[in-house]
Amino acid sequence: MDSLPDLAAVEAMDEADPLRAFRSRFALPAGVIYLDGNSLGAASHEVFAEVRQAAMEEWGNGLIRSWNSAGWFHLPLELGDRVGRLIGAAEGQTVVTDSTSINIYKTLLAALAMRPGRNVIVAEGDSFPTDIYMAEGVLSTRPGITLRLEGRDAGTIEELIDDSVAVVLVNHVNYKSGELRDMAALTKRIQAAGALVIWDLCHSAGALPVDLDGADADFAVGCTYKYLNGGPGAPAFIYAAKRHHASIVQPLSGWWSHARPFAFEQSFDGDAGIKRFLCGTQPILSLRALKGALSIWDEVDMEALRRKSIALTDLFIRLVETKCGQYGVELETTRDSEKRGSQVSFIHSNAYEVMQALIERGVIGDFRAPSTLRFGFTPLYVSYHDVWRAVTVLEEILSSGSWKDARFAVRAAVT
Repeated sequence: MDSLPDLAAVEAMDEADPLRAFRSRFALPAGVIYLDGNSLGAASHEVFAEVRQAAMEEWGNGLIRSWNSAGWFHLPLELGDRVGRLIGAAEGQTVVTDSTSINIYKTLLAALAMRPGRNVIVAEGDSFPTDIYMAEGVLSTRPGITLRLEGRDAGTIEELIDDSVAVVLVNHVNYKSGELRDMAALTKRIQAAGALVIWDLCHSAGALPVDLDGADADFAVGCTYKYLNGGPGAPAFIYAAKRHHASIVQPLSGWWSHARPFAFEQSFDGDAGIKRFLCGTQPILSLRALKGALSIWDEVDMEALRRKSIALTDLFIRLVETKCGQYGVELETTRDSEKRGSQVSFIHSNAYEVMQALIERGVIGDFRAPSTLRFGFTPLYVSYHDVWRAVTVLEEILSSGSWKDARFAVRAAVT
């Protein structure tokens, strides 16, 4: 193994970073090292400008006229194509709308309708819980449909797939461990069995290159408030391969998905394209915030982003294990950088208390029950020096035992 870099070497890495100029585009608070962009991305100055324009000029002065004059009505499709460029989707296959949970519900039922006679949904037992909860919600409305979970009903998703499976819902990057699935290989295996696949891209969109079209994926969903920096509760997205558009029937058939929404017809006639996945009136101020966030991405080289992500996470793992390994931290994330998203997780028996101590010192990561310290690395605004400093603070907290202070054991209302 190469020798551990010193501070001078880390600072040289920042000097050579082709993405370093993006950091100034974000409104990062002084004295904070932000390693939680995999939960909520930081705000960019472009976001603030878009929200001011949309609220003060378009809503304040344009009023209802802005649905047309400011292009509000077309934002779900416009932004959908912009997200699509980041996830390997040709135009007309991605729409920004609703939340990830709602979009999972819509795509699961759409996929089930496309595979009549098949009665099984497959998902991951260690997926982000909303994926499982929404699958259970589908089961409650569809008697005879069953749910198989990886890790509960078999060791791997591949073992669960047979000719009774209609759809597989799978995360591209695991929210807790950060492990990255082989999208192309798993998609091919699922489709060979006659099933459809829905990829959850919440922890990969904006974190690494994604190629949905190249993998021949069927559907995908994801959020925009993590690595895409769209803001808290920013609208999510749905991808549907164009070959499926004519077959899509989803249960939330609101007026925005009607072929002629302003004809106000009494019966539903779905739009012919990706608009079929829309439902009701969209949150325009949130969409405009997302528009500001996405403007930065038009300038980002995704391959350079991925290279920096790997370098940041590799450096963090090496530093933590060398400087903090003696204090009971154990790597949960894979060491194989090609199988890792843009996050690193360590296990510690007092992970909650350690994370609270870190946050008090200005290093913001997050805790995932029961014992995970989770750190997200957003290459657009996280520097190599941030990594160095974060590990220095972590070492100080662990070596001094300062995390044992009773106030760090007090659980917040949201953890």
